[in-house]
Amino acid sequence: MLTRRFDPLAAPAYRTGAALLLFALAIILMALGFEYIGGYTPCPLCLQQRYAYYAGIPLLFLALVTLAADKPALATLLFALVGLGFLANAALGVYHSGAEWGFWPGPDTCAGGPAKLSLKASDFTKPGTAMNVVRCDQAAWRFLGISFAGYNVLISLLIAYGSAFAARQVQGRS
Repeated sequence: MLTRRFDPLAAPAYRTGAALLLFALAIILMALGFEYIGGYTPCPLCLQQRYAYYAGIPLLFLALVTLAADKPALATLLFALVGLGFLANAALGVYHSGAEWGFWPGPDTCAGGPAKLSLKASDFTKPGTAMNVVRCDQAAWRFLGISFAGYNVLISLLIAYGSAFAARQVQGRS
């Protein structure tokens, strides 16, 4: 008698999760590229908004592994955790965007810190040496009127929705 083996690649939840994983990975790599190649130093709120990606990417990978191991309950939980994390990240992005637009004040750490700290005392005594302070309440870049924080809101909402959709697909409801 032939038994039918579970093929995770054929499962809609697996394909959705894999697309989310690749998308989240591309977004965080793009953020790092803007920082290290483009020269856009992130403010403290920008760095906090990366935490969802740093936690979400491994969780999405684990969700795919659990799907492949035919553990749907655990995969559903992991997709739900990713969705909640990115929903919280979207809220943080709204807060950051509102501070940039002047709707409310930013955090006390809004003044940021030095972009690059030198350990040599002589660097602080040189004429013309200024510390580059990164502020949370001033957008470093905008495209179509939307800042990095604004795009993070949209992207985080998309990943949160995709994670919820994948969790529903695991349960066979979509």
